[in-house]
Amino acid sequence: MMGHFSGGCYLSLGVLALLASRVPPTLARGARGEALRGQSAALPQFLEEPVDAYIVKSNPIKLRCQAQPALQIFFKCNGEWVHQSQHMSQEHTDLGTGLKIREVMINVSRQQVEDFHGPEDYWCLCVAWSHLGTSKSRKASVRIAYLRKNFEQDPQGVEVPLNGMIVLHCRPPEGVPVAEVEWLKNEEHVRDEGVVERKGDHNLIISEARLSDSGNYTCVASNIVAKRRSATAAVVVYVNGGWSSWTDWAACNVRCGRGLQKRTRTCTNPTPLNGGAFCEGMSVQKSTCNTLCPVDGGWSEWSEWSACSVECDRQRGRECTAPEPKHGGLLCDGAALAAENCTGGLCTQNRKLLHDVKPQGVEGNSDVALYSGLAAGVVTVVLLVVAVTLYRRSQSEYGVDVIDSSALTGGFQSFSFKSSRQVSRTYTSPMCFQDSIDKELMAERSLLDELPDLKVKEVAERAEYHVMAHPQTFPRGLAPDYKAVGTTLSRRGKTLFAPQASLHPGRPSHRATAVFGHAGGRLVVPNAGISLLVPHGGIAEDTTWEMYMIISQEDSSAAASEEDSEIFLSPAVTYGPPGLDLSCPIAMTVAHCAEVAADNWSVRLKRQAQDNKWEEVMSVDEESTFCYCLLEPKRCHVLLEQPGRYALMGAPLSQEAAKRLRLAVFGSLDTSNSLGFTLRVYCVDDTPHAFQEVAAGERGRGGRLLEEPKVMLFRGNTFSLQVSIQDVPQLLWSIKPFTTCQEFSFSQVWVSNQRPLQCAFSLERYSHSSSQLSCKISVRQVKGEEQILQVYTSVENEKAVVPFFTQSDCTVTSQTGSRAFKIPLSIRQRISATFDTANAKGKDWQLLAQKLHIDRNLCYFACQESPSSVILSLWEAQHQDSGDLDSLASALEEISKVQSPRTGSVGCGREERDSEFTDLG
Repeated sequence: MMGHFSGGCYLSLGVLALLASRVPPTLARGARGEALRGQSAALPQFLEEPVDAYIVKSNPIKLRCQAQPALQIFFKCNGEWVHQSQHMSQEHTDLGTGLKIREVMINVSRQQVEDFHGPEDYWCLCVAWSHLGTSKSRKASVRIAYLRKNFEQDPQGVEVPLNGMIVLHCRPPEGVPVAEVEWLKNEEHVRDEGVVERKGDHNLIISEARLSDSGNYTCVASNIVAKRRSATAAVVVYVNGGWSSWTDWAACNVRCGRGLQKRTRTCTNPTPLNGGAFCEGMSVQKSTCNTLCPVDGGWSEWSEWSACSVECDRQRGRECTAPEPKHGGLLCDGAALAAENCTGGLCTQNRKLLHDVKPQGVEGNSDVALYSGLAAGVVTVVLLVVAVTLYRRSQSEYGVDVIDSSALTGGFQSFSFKSSRQVSRTYTSPMCFQDSIDKELMAERSLLDELPDLKVKEVAERAEYHVMAHPQTFPRGLAPDYKAVGTTLSRRGKTLFAPQASLHPGRPSHRATAVFGHAGGRLVVPNAGISLLVPHGGIAEDTTWEMYMIISQEDSSAAASEEDSEIFLSPAVTYGPPGLDLSCPIAMTVAHCAEVAADNWSVRLKRQAQDNKWEEVMSVDEESTFCYCLLEPKRCHVLLEQPGRYALMGAPLSQEAAKRLRLAVFGSLDTSNSLGFTLRVYCVDDTPHAFQEVAAGERGRGGRLLEEPKVMLFRGNTFSLQVSIQDVPQLLWSIKPFTTCQEFSFSQVWVSNQRPLQCAFSLERYSHSSSQLSCKISVRQVKGEEQILQVYTSVENEKAVVPFFTQSDCTVTSQTGSRAFKIPLSIRQRISATFDTANAKGKDWQLLAQKLHIDRNLCYFACQESPSSVILSLWEAQHQDSGDLDSLASALEEISKVQSPRTGSVGCGREERDSEFTDLG
């Protein structure tokens, strides 16, 4: 196809029409024969007509016309011809039909439209001319586009019940062309599911509201000029609370007579949400009840004596019918039948009357002497047998292979003690000690009764509990040279060791003190995850030591001078006294906050020197003959021989290294504002001691724990921690501006653990009738993990919603004697004597350590006088919470099945700490 734009002068349509009328037809045909060749005899037809257009800002628009066959095309705007110089013309031939197609364009500017003042909009049309006449196109209007800034009606926030109807009104700003409307919810387009949009007024209608429909809604109007946003409307879909079904009636509160019984229901069907109304009515219903009183049985009067029988006795009886036992009453206590000897002249002996044989008085004295002599002889024989048995047991040696005894492999079982009322109790040993009498029954009856084959001397030691220290208890021979200074021992004129708890005078220190002797024991700091195990025999006989533990939370900046990346993973624990002299290592258990599962940490045990600098004792991944560390997911067990101040420190090996944070939210009324309520969010290291400090502080200010504490991982990726409050009912509560989101820097969370991290949210209710508060607390690390704490509480409730601890606070801090250990002393001695020396079967302490999964750093145990005893002490520290001996019994049972002797052994090489050991498998 070919075409060209003609830029010369054009004849007007009137001139062309006049010339055409004056030229004779024959001449015209001759003159134009060549020009009209190939053209059809028809009026021009428009292939493209001008369309309505809008001028945006100051940009002109183009109007276009295209027709065939056409000699000329001109635009007429608002009834006037457009000057020919403003036309742009193009002509080309359709190759298919051979007809010529003409196209014309003009520009219309904003100034032209604004200068036009008429009854209608600015308009233009096309006029096409051919040899048969003219044709006109449609009118195309040209308007200036705009969009006002202000909405004629903004949507308003609403609160609707669940399954109610949501109607949001929106009238967009005036504009040309008319603006189109769309809805956003939380900055995302509203889905069409369940949403009906009216075409006339752009309202948003949700016929059945769901909880997920709550959010911030915005009406957005837009046309070709601009886009406008309305004010945001908050939609809250609330749920009114509903009562659950009543529980069954509880038992009567008295065992006898008239009492009360109750049943309860909870406002959880459904639970109020988003400011919904709390259930109306009572949650507890009480009713009177009558319980039949138990009637204990009583004996009736004795019957008359029966006649004296030929065996020289007589009987009488009574019945338990005065009254009979009823309704669970006790049976009569005593015998229902009584008998006694009789000599009334009717009894015969050897076919002779008794009075013919001997006088009555002489016969009675003879019987008494006979029975007394027989009883004395029986007692003497029994005592002799018992004495011989005990002597033989005490003289027996411990060299017998204990693992060949079925008593050890089958006797270590989980057990429970049942009282006379058949109430089962399972015994464990948490960081708070159980009742002493129960533990005595468990250790001495249940376990030892199942081990009849153990021929060792049982040592009966009574457990002693100490809360306060004995004021003056010193090792024998040390009293003249030492004096008591608080809970430490110091030599006159020179201090051997001073606890560092005074470095932070403003912080409370947690301590425990007790006196231990040859029997050993366990020292525990309540609710702190810290304990100390003193093995039996570690202290010399006839010697007692006043021992103590002191805990303090250290600031990681104290270790920054040594290694910038190293932080405290546990509290600092001090144990003493400094002059403590033990024959075997103690086992100390310390809770830590490192996430050690992924091996992203380098963890070290450090000890504070006299110049207050921390010196490395050992790395938990290395081997040492001076110390032993067993690192578990939440705690570390350390075998130590030297008193001092210790702590676990760690250096991250990558940005994936993480420490555990415990998150808790507390609340209390604002004392300065009766309508105010304060939420306090704590982020502390996930150790019991750190959370105990928070709980103690909240008790002092009357705070209530509003949600079970949660644990999150905080990674060493240098990103901060953000705490924000969400979903506060806006119609019931207000919060101070710019406080809904608070942030802690990475270093505040990662390095400094001297004081608990805390942020507070101050809320204020609009009226006293708003007693319910529901919201969410989001705690998240940027580019990390997030945890949600759900708060739902009654602000008028004086009692705590969630208890601070799952068990009551501990006050007992120590146990001494056999009750401090899971393994009875006799069995411990038997195991140690058996495994300390390798036998022909290769069953020695190395195999015991392997079966107990304590098979690393064996050179430490090889340097001990009794390796098996130290291994059992470490096992005791590991299992102080579980309270059963199953794992030990399983290990002994596996050892008993070992057939082949071991081919290697481990020696004590203190000079060669990096020596290699043979395979234990």
